[in-house]
Amino acid sequence: MQTVAVTDTISTIAEAEKRFGLTRTAAQDFFTEWYDQLPEVNSHDISNLEILWQRYIYHRSGGHLLESTVILLLVSPLLTIAGLYDPPFRIKAEESVQIIVADSEETLQGRIDILVLRERLWIIVVESKKTMLSVWSALPQTLAYLMANPNQNYPTFAMLTNGDDIVFVKVENQKYAISRVFAPLTNKSELAVACQVLRKIAERCKEN
Repeated sequence: MQTVAVTDTISTIAEAEKRFGLTRTAAQDFFTEWYDQLPEVNSHDISNLEILWQRYIYHRSGGHLLESTVILLLVSPLLTIAGLYDPPFRIKAEESVQIIVADSEETLQGRIDILVLRERLWIIVVESKKTMLSVWSALPQTLAYLMANPNQNYPTFAMLTNGDDIVFVKVENQKYAISRVFAPLTNKSELAVACQVLRKIAERCKEN
């Protein structure tokens, strides 16, 4: 069986849907975690998010940022504020995954930027891109990574970001849905809502 890189094989949403039998759903009750009854952020959270936003804007004003810088400046601090670096969650960085595609002689190999787990359950896959790339460029490979989840009976979520924009994805039972785009570069309040969404997903996964 041939092993190929995910990024070389899954370059479009259509290809990801075809390879993994995925269907995008518009059902309002499928992905409520990004907008319904979001947890509140307290004054301490707001202060930390303000510092995070100011720091990001400062560095971003100097030009485009590389993927590794986006992770350092935005992703990692945001996960910290959202509580995903604390028990019962664990973080794995640059996690190597293999995806066996049904009815294919290929095994897809990739590397997840950040993987958040609770015990052995995948909670959130975080995929980051440099600021000069659209956040949507990360969606095809992220869908592939979500299909590598060894516990397909449970929903899995992803956060895609290029720093300027943040998008959340949910996959469950071969269906997926996408949140609206949160744009912290445009409005700092968007960063607070993204933090709330992360906490909501964490709460949802604790119920499993």
